[in-house]
Amino acid sequence: MIDTLDVGERTTRVAVMNYASTVKVEFPLRTYFDKASMKEAISHIEPLSAGTMTGLAIQTAVDEVFTEEMGTRPATFNIPKVVIVVTDGRPQDQVQDVAASARTAGIEIYAVGVDRADMQSLRIMASEPLDEHVFYVETYGVIEKLTSKFRETFCAVDMCAPGRHECDQICVSNNGSYVCDCYEGYTLNPDKKTCSAMDMCAPGRHECAQVCLSNDGSYSCDCYEGYTLNPDKKTCSAVDVCAPGRHDCEQVCVRDDLFYTCDCYQGYTLNPDKKTCSSKSRLLFPIPP
Repeated sequence: MIDTLDVGERTTRVAVMNYASTVKVEFPLRTYFDKASMKEAISHIEPLSAGTMTGLAIQTAVDEVFTEEMGTRPATFNIPKVVIVVTDGRPQDQVQDVAASARTAGIEIYAVGVDRADMQSLRIMASEPLDEHVFYVETYGVIEKLTSKFRETFCAVDMCAPGRHECDQICVSNNGSYVCDCYEGYTLNPDKKTCSAMDMCAPGRHECAQVCLSNDGSYSCDCYEGYTLNPDKKTCSAVDVCAPGRHDCEQVCVRDDLFYTCDCYQGYTLNPDKKTCSSKSRLLFPIPP
């Protein structure tokens, strides 16, 4: 089984437990990071006394193996936790509740029955779907028949695990490899790893009627001088240049689309400054000194 794994400190970590009527952690996840040392240690394991305390073994795995102190990586890394129970007997303790608690804690359980193993017990402890988590072999000597099946079901390396890829934003696992992608509003650069904010103001990418302002993967709309943005935040309406406070006309403001001219009330004439007005009577009939 170990030969099917990508063993290493930053890949697959392995612990081995030995159980019968008692349970012994032969080595935890933090001990060996190469296959040769691991297999050498396994070759020296001696069977424990008779008994099949499978529930106790699973609980010990939860309490003593899958801890950060013993080599489990932090939960934020999202590294899968897997237990393979290999047995040739019937559990002598309760496994249903213990196995259920382990599965609830995020541990995936595979059950391998050998020879006269109780298949019903294997099905009780294994994860769903059962046809992918429960296996049977006639003897320990032919357990290697399962290695290809294990490789298919749980030995695939997650190439998108932290530290295994070079994607700037999104990593997409792809059959033993990976490809990079970007968040919405970004586009993948030619290096196929990093991302750049797209020009959201390129023609056809926005809904602004007049002016588009690009803003780090998003955009906002604005208007030309003399126009104001409508409540829909997209279209624009001409500003009333003759509204109070928007012009310099003394008497009458005449709007001409985006511009204006000044005029005067009847009896007045526009002065040369084109803004103020003077009474016509004062211009035509000046009072002599």
